[in-house]
Amino acid sequence: MCIRPIATLPNRDVKNLNMNPEIRTVFLLSAIFTTTTVATPLPLRTLAQPPDVQIPDSTIHAHKTNLKLSRGNMQKTDAACSKKLFGKTRDGEIVDLITLKNSSGCEARVITYGATLTGMDVPDKSGKADNVVLGFDNIGDYETKSPYFGATVGRVANRIARGTFDLDGTTYKLAINNGPNTLHGGLKAFDKKVWTIEKLEQSPPSVTFKLHSKNMDEGFPGDVDVEVCYSLAEDNALKITYAAKTDKSTPLNLTNHAYFNLAGAGRGTILDHILKLNCSKYTPVDQDLIPTGEIADVSGSPFDFTAPHTIGARIAEVAGGYDHNFCIEPVKNVAEHQGAVVPESVQEVQSVQSVRKVQGVGSLAPNLAAVARDPESGRILKMLTTEPGVQFYTGNFLDGTISGIGGIYVKHAGFTFEAQHYPDAVHQPNFPSIILHAGEKYNQVTIYKFSVR
Repeated sequence: MCIRPIATLPNRDVKNLNMNPEIRTVFLLSAIFTTTTVATPLPLRTLAQPPDVQIPDSTIHAHKTNLKLSRGNMQKTDAACSKKLFGKTRDGEIVDLITLKNSSGCEARVITYGATLTGMDVPDKSGKADNVVLGFDNIGDYETKSPYFGATVGRVANRIARGTFDLDGTTYKLAINNGPNTLHGGLKAFDKKVWTIEKLEQSPPSVTFKLHSKNMDEGFPGDVDVEVCYSLAEDNALKITYAAKTDKSTPLNLTNHAYFNLAGAGRGTILDHILKLNCSKYTPVDQDLIPTGEIADVSGSPFDFTAPHTIGARIAEVAGGYDHNFCIEPVKNVAEHQGAVVPESVQEVQSVQSVRKVQGVGSLAPNLAAVARDPESGRILKMLTTEPGVQFYTGNFLDGTISGIGGIYVKHAGFTFEAQHYPDAVHQPNFPSIILHAGEKYNQVTIYKFSVR
């Protein structure tokens, strides 16, 4: 719950305040919520439910001053979080919109349907903010038109060949929804479910969603509890933290499917964006976009983005466009990447609490995976993650028939950086495992950091 404090009054003895009851109630609540706290990582399944206070959505908006300790000095930063009704699904489920703001001019918008990032306003080099995430302004379009715009994807992101897998002596059959394969968890997977708001916080502005996925949901075994937290920092870094547990062995591979256009959503294609990937290898695919099992070197191929160049420079050499998993190189020497990582971002990710991956696979702190830049606006997006792979996708299946926030979405209107374990890992023993066992905890941290040049 987020409460907006009214203007500071000279006499804080509420008994003596001459105000109507509604304003007085908001004042009292604001006093309660202005206590300074120290932000700590959110433990799995221990987040407290916000108090059930009956305040109209129009007043559930908080904007408070947070004291931030930096090199021994106390600095004031503004943070904001708000919640309002976004709409109702065809089944009558209420969908809420949560807005996260910082004092640097950045704003992120997330809805409970699919725990979906619907938009993100980011300043350009002249200070003008624009939305850089493809999405819709109504729930109906998300239900009927969305190609996973901004969604939290699971249980298993990307493709599972032939929609089947074997685990612990049992063969599991899944829904076929992408040619002969299963894509992004099935027909009504995590992206099409209404998540519950577990917690709203002010410092930094953040929202935590939770979802319970029942045994055999979309054909996957085990009861799974998932939490996803979106948090917006003052340096325009959107951090997405995932946590999950199961009571039975099951595949789990979570990601966010946001489509970015750093020139602004609906403003042409991303082919002139300049891209650098911290990936010297990738996983080649067959005609159905299923990995062959090979982990190939990118050198000398159109998949080589180890040196920056435009996305469109060699896309014609890739059948259909880029929709491939790249293997992220762990950053062993931060100094080697100073051209790509802003120093304070490195400090931030190095301070992240150790993240234990499934079966120990993946890094303990987010690695730099990708850097994209739009030359015209000057906006830069750096993506860091604890995951071993990133799916780089260039909106190949957009064809101009979908209109959303900002205009018409033509082919290559956006790109994705989907943090993940490798696709079809259930059939590839040489890929990092995506099997989560009972008693284990799944954790992931992915950061999308925006800046300008």
